[in-house]
Amino acid sequence: MTQSMWFPNGALPLGWEHYLFGGLCLGAGVALLFVLTGLIGGMSSVYSTTWSWFVDRPFFQQSSLTGSRVWRVAYAGGLIIGAAAWFVWSGQPTRVAVSTPTWQLFVGGLLVGYGARLSQGCTSGHGICGLASLSRPSLVAVVTFMATAFMTANVMWRLVGV
Repeated sequence: MTQSMWFPNGALPLGWEHYLFGGLCLGAGVALLFVLTGLIGGMSSVYSTTWSWFVDRPFFQQSSLTGSRVWRVAYAGGLIIGAAAWFVWSGQPTRVAVSTPTWQLFVGGLLVGYGARLSQGCTSGHGICGLASLSRPSLVAVVTFMATAFMTANVMWRLVGV
């Protein structure tokens, strides 16, 4: 598998600038959140925090979840609003054709959610916030995420040419 197989002439399909801009915005956003409030902005906690409004089980009623649900839901809402603003501003299409069956997306979401809770954080929490704070567990988590992604991509490429 060569880079030219994925991208003609080794170039990214839409250029590299918007990836750099997006990375800078993510870094600035989590840095500002931490500097201004002392809060760490991972996203997997939003799921559990949101459920804390509806589920009375002890796990969901931990003070760390119930005490942070307002800002976490606002944080997630900001990401959604930011994405919507980007689509409006950039003129990019807002619909994406997905050829994957809904049940596979659902199962994949459950597995990713379970893995995020198992590793005590998601890729954004460990990869952006954890690495920025020089957290060793986050480094281990990110290396594990990336190794698994590389292996999965290579297996899928060899099995079905995807």
